[in-house]
Amino acid sequence: MASSAIVGFGMYLPKYRIRTAEIAAHWGEDPAGLMANLGVEEKTVPGKDEDSFTLGFEAGKMAIENAGIKASQISAIFVGSESHPYAVKPTSGMLAAALELDPFCHAADLEFACKAGTAAMQIGDAFVRSGQVNFAMAMGTDTAQGKPGDALEYTAAAGAAAVILCTATAKNALCKIDHTLSFTTDTPDFWRAADEKYPRHAGRFTGEPGYFHHMREAIKGILEIGNIKMKEIDHVILHMPNAKFPLRIAKECGISKEQLDHGFIVPTVGNTYSACSLLGLTNVLQKAKKGERILLVSYGSGAGCDAFLCTMLKNGAGLPPDTRAISYLPYSTYLEHSGALAAK
Repeated sequence: MASSAIVGFGMYLPKYRIRTAEIAAHWGEDPAGLMANLGVEEKTVPGKDEDSFTLGFEAGKMAIENAGIKASQISAIFVGSESHPYAVKPTSGMLAAALELDPFCHAADLEFACKAGTAAMQIGDAFVRSGQVNFAMAMGTDTAQGKPGDALEYTAAAGAAAVILCTATAKNALCKIDHTLSFTTDTPDFWRAADEKYPRHAGRFTGEPGYFHHMREAIKGILEIGNIKMKEIDHVILHMPNAKFPLRIAKECGISKEQLDHGFIVPTVGNTYSACSLLGLTNVLQKAKKGERILLVSYGSGAGCDAFLCTMLKNGAGLPPDTRAISYLPYSTYLEHSGALAAK
């Protein structure tokens, strides 16, 4: 069965930000201590007119342009998110129409906490390898929810990333997917009931047996099936709920600062949930060189990991520069953007 490869990629981050210090000041907490603990200086905030659909549209449009193909050549789209705009109305169908994909298009919305975007990538990989489609789009897009006053408020962010997959033998194929696997359990570290606006979390499960156990097992498993040592990998992207967790698992698994460098975006972006790992990947794909190996490991609370081993087929190329000026919000305006005031 043929391998799949990434042929195009795109990303979108809102221009709005809020600094950790601004949130801390509102709650009378120590900003220096929070930044030292979380490693997050600021996070993205969606505009009042932005949601997971609009963010995903921008990322998808960029991915199509980056791939150099016609949108109508894409006949599958899978969209991972924790914040689909509608409870019953597919984001994937809206995006297929807005991006002008082939109307005979496989489309599905996915949820698996912060790894739904990589789950979309696995499904797209399978569709391409089976010969079901020539091009598939996989996307992670979120306007993450964090209840005011909750620890998640300091990191829950907004963003979107999209990749387009084709066969690895295609002329413009950029990065081949060599192996992928998942490790999954029922671990209640984080959840949100259907009628609740904000998620809840069991703090005692967040590290162990949540993030660290699943990341450890997924990394071990993908290295085994790929018959590769960590030192042979050039770039590593780990899910980034904060800066502290991925740095700890990196140290444990022998991952160097240099291997993490290009994909480690959380300090100035925050945790964009389903988009998080894929945003790290889009950064790496711009800078990686032909022949370099990439390890991508996402994590979704609830809980599970998706892992990928990839090989660059040619040198990466940069995305168009974002010329918008960043706008830093005061806490009161941030509440308006996040919808927290409307929820009261």
